[in-house]
Amino acid sequence: MDLEALQHGNFARLGEAVTDWSDMVGKLTRLRERAERELDGKAKKADWAGLNATVTREFVTKTAAEFADAVTQASSIRNILRDTRGELISHREKLRDALGRARDKKISVVPTGGGKFVVSSLCTAEEEQPTEGELGAVRDEIAEILGKATECDTTAAKVLRTLVDQSKYGFSGASYKDRDSAARAVHRAEEWARAARNPKGMSLKQLGALGRDLKKYRNDELFAETFATKLGGNGTLEFWTRTAGAHQGDRGHAAMLRDLQTNLGMTLATATHSDSPAMQHWEESVVTAGNTSFRPDPVRSSAGALGFQVMSSLLRHGRYDTEFLDSYGSALLRKDKSHAMGATRTEEIWENIDGVDLVFGKDDGHDPVTGFMTALSHAPEAAEHTFARKADLNHLLESTKNTDRGTSVGQALEAAVTGVAHGDTTPAAPVPHNRTQVAIMRNVMHAVANPDGGSALVDNHMGASLGHMAAAYMPEINRTIAGLGAEHIFLTNSDAPDGLDRADTYRFLSALGRDDDASAAVVYGRSIYTSSTMEAHIADPHLFGGSTSAAIEAISHNSGLIDGILAHSRQGMEVEHQQEGEQGENEAMQRQGEFFKTMLSTGFAVGAVALAPVGATAEAAVGAGGAFFSAAATMGVDRIMDGRELDGLDKAMYQSGRRLYISEDDTLGTVIEAGRQARKSYDSGPSQDAMDNEIREAVRAGWLESDTRLEEVGKSATS
Repeated sequence: MDLEALQHGNFARLGEAVTDWSDMVGKLTRLRERAERELDGKAKKADWAGLNATVTREFVTKTAAEFADAVTQASSIRNILRDTRGELISHREKLRDALGRARDKKISVVPTGGGKFVVSSLCTAEEEQPTEGELGAVRDEIAEILGKATECDTTAAKVLRTLVDQSKYGFSGASYKDRDSAARAVHRAEEWARAARNPKGMSLKQLGALGRDLKKYRNDELFAETFATKLGGNGTLEFWTRTAGAHQGDRGHAAMLRDLQTNLGMTLATATHSDSPAMQHWEESVVTAGNTSFRPDPVRSSAGALGFQVMSSLLRHGRYDTEFLDSYGSALLRKDKSHAMGATRTEEIWENIDGVDLVFGKDDGHDPVTGFMTALSHAPEAAEHTFARKADLNHLLESTKNTDRGTSVGQALEAAVTGVAHGDTTPAAPVPHNRTQVAIMRNVMHAVANPDGGSALVDNHMGASLGHMAAAYMPEINRTIAGLGAEHIFLTNSDAPDGLDRADTYRFLSALGRDDDASAAVVYGRSIYTSSTMEAHIADPHLFGGSTSAAIEAISHNSGLIDGILAHSRQGMEVEHQQEGEQGENEAMQRQGEFFKTMLSTGFAVGAVALAPVGATAEAAVGAGGAFFSAAATMGVDRIMDGRELDGLDKAMYQSGRRLYISEDDTLGTVIEAGRQARKSYDSGPSQDAMDNEIREAVRAGWLESDTRLEEVGKSATS
């Protein structure tokens, strides 16, 4: 900054800009409040159907969120401008004071342009001249003031440009209280990017410090983008390959290195949400480098890890941008499907690696699809895009039979069909399933139902996820089993409520019955949906044009049929493993019970497993932790957890047959209890004795039918 520009600086226009932005913050805040109240609030309470249930609702929700981001961005701009103006005024006053003191000492300060100046004496030949020390002190003081003013001006411009470039079409959610905090984030990112470009020169102490700063700034959008873009796409892959290679086997620092990997991954995830040209170039370079070999030691290593393997080891942590995952995933899966022998030999594609451990964890990170699937489990929209491609879905399912991908593929599928990130228990109203999600679920069910080895998919560490998916699709499953005419009994606002295949549904449930976690998840999901629908019909008899008794009978019949399929499937398992099997089942019931209780306690409804809102009960059903999730449904889960403990007996053969009756009684008990709880809450519906009898007869009829249905689909599969 020129000396004269600062000395005579008039920052009134900057002050006007601060005032204008403050006014804008106020206006946007009022708009945000209206958007939350009139857009998002009403959207959550509305009875959406058809395309409105997916496209329009999603648009309205995102639009409402944009107003919040607009307030955040406007506030950050205002804060940075205000802080910058205050600092520049402070530097101007310090400069004027320094120049005044210099004149008092008869020292001249003359600007020469370009931020430079000359310091000299104003004394006549007869007067005592200022010493070199005095001249130097004036020079240093003014240079320091100008330097700080220049830094203030340039960093403010940099962070404002970076902030605005974050989002191409909407607003950035990055929040900064002043210029210093934003500038500090950018400065630290630039420093660490310079250091990371030479990973060989970084000590363990430096890596630890980097990890701590990444943890501190991993959600800071300016830091994340600056770090990623200054390091570059290839530089990022090079840094992690060499760091992992240099320290593999270092058990003493394994925890620190795992933390570094986690925070590096989360920082890069934040960076991918930027729309700046520099970040788009980073993303493109990472995808392009997927087939490039990165050697942990260029001198000693003859081979290395492919870019896909390196990047996927970092994708495991954080929520990456959907567009980046779409592009990265398309390229990765093309490579994964390139083996001439197909999905059964896909692991051979990733074997040529120089032994480097890329993840410092249970596995070595050699299979990049595992990391990518984990990333998809955190990004439901990207997961939906990936599995919507049927060829990719079938390939990934088939590949689980010969790899260790099962858990990650299952969790990614779970995110895709429910729209909920794995492990996310943020309170939220259930979101209707869209047509693409239902189509993915249908294709998954068809693959598992395939008589030619499809049920093996459940055994590939996918059981729990497939069970959660079935639980989330209880509305569609019940509609499919019941058939035409049951639309107003089995309530749902799914965009494709009849999008599943009946024969596949029976075989799918049967396959899940042979896995402890899958079976337990279905039982809990069925119980929640049964309780919710029964409570809805008792609370509002007008939901169904027929009698409430008829609705209760249909709901009870399906409950018996679904649980019966699971029980008959389990009966067919090896009798000699009875006692071991019971221990596994009890543990699974406990695990899944805790999972579903957590979901219900947050009003999360397991990705729309509970009653979808329709009619007069819509507002109550939508509310997080609302009536349809907190009473009968929650009590049903508690009853299953408390009462489903099995004890191994000496006579395993007797127990094997007896378990069918135990399971049937358990199902009957949960359904009767759901009806009683609903009747008690609303003092409506048939008399208690009549309702108990209707439920008993319907559950047992459904239970008996389950064996017949399994025989029918078994015959059709072999014919």
